[in-house]
Amino acid sequence: MNKKEISEIKKQFTPENCSITRICGCYVDGEKNKRTELKEAFLSLSEEEMFKYFDIFRKTLSGTIGKNLINMAFPLEQESEGGTQEFLLKLRNSKLTDDALVESFYDKVIENYDYGENYYIILIHAVYDIPGKSSDGQEMFDASDEIYEHILCSICPVKLSKAGLCYNAEKNSIEDRIRDWIVELPDLGFLFPLFQDRSTDIHGVLYYTKNAEELRTTFIDELFGCGAPLSAGGQRDSFNALVEETLGDACAYDTVINIHEKLNDLIESQKDEPEPVVLTKSEVKRLFEECGVEDEKLETFDEQYEITAGEKSALVAANITNTRRFEIKTPDVVIHVDPERADLVETRVIEGRRCLVIPMEDNVEVNGIRVHMSENGAYDGEENFDEE
Repeated sequence: MNKKEISEIKKQFTPENCSITRICGCYVDGEKNKRTELKEAFLSLSEEEMFKYFDIFRKTLSGTIGKNLINMAFPLEQESEGGTQEFLLKLRNSKLTDDALVESFYDKVIENYDYGENYYIILIHAVYDIPGKSSDGQEMFDASDEIYEHILCSICPVKLSKAGLCYNAEKNSIEDRIRDWIVELPDLGFLFPLFQDRSTDIHGVLYYTKNAEELRTTFIDELFGCGAPLSAGGQRDSFNALVEETLGDACAYDTVINIHEKLNDLIESQKDEPEPVVLTKSEVKRLFEECGVEDEKLETFDEQYEITAGEKSALVAANITNTRRFEIKTPDVVIHVDPERADLVETRVIEGRRCLVIPMEDNVEVNGIRVHMSENGAYDGEENFDEE
């Protein structure tokens, strides 16, 4: 699913557009015991409750695609009888009215969700009547010919509110506040099936994780049967290792800067597209070639890629470069540079030592204090600089 498709489903989580038919919930304590359950028609909830649930559901479809929101396809074996996809299809098709299926789902989550505190499993069934679109992209609500029937799961931590004082209006006094167990925004969740090309795609699931660096691989393996992808940080680390291993002793400052500049240019050129920029193995290799990496260095590229990232893995460009800043780090100094002004940092040899040189002219601050660069404060003896 892309940004537009996710946004279209999120818009259903309002009182005006609500397409939710049923809600089920299970409150689980830190010992993995089911403490209480909820099963009812969603529209039977009070308006106040509905609004709070809408916030949770919208959050479950929020974040960056490729980081917090990950499209995952079911392996073929999971689409056969007894597979994870078949189970989710049964759950959806039951409209959450089959108590045994719902209980079985709760059991799967409780067994595989590694969380030592209280949490609340929320499961909803919804039927979205997909409006048709005219040639100019306008929705035609009277021209719908397809529905998107789906389930959404949100798993929310439940934590005790902080101790403190509060104002009691009835007594007109300040007193100790009663501490309550609060359902927080989701830690993880998923949407099934996918809503792709404004249609139902039963061959995949959209997975949400609040922490992009903690994908919970066991949960993914057992609930969906999909091999967990690399996290955003894992993709970055794999790409960095790939650059270092491929270039070897030719991994120079200018080459690395060039690679990241091209990545940033690629992201910028497609920033208005609904799909994130994704690089396959061949596209990463072509990127290296365009940045002047020699053919002999690329002889082992395929092998190195499979070792670091995986044979069939693709890398989300936004996960492997920082479009907001370049970071240059030595054991004692860290420099952050606007990517558009990376050219300001040069490498030079000064008095036999390899140095980074940064022009210091106007608007220089030290610990937030603006300092003035006097004429004699600037470096002199430029004739002693020997460029590499």
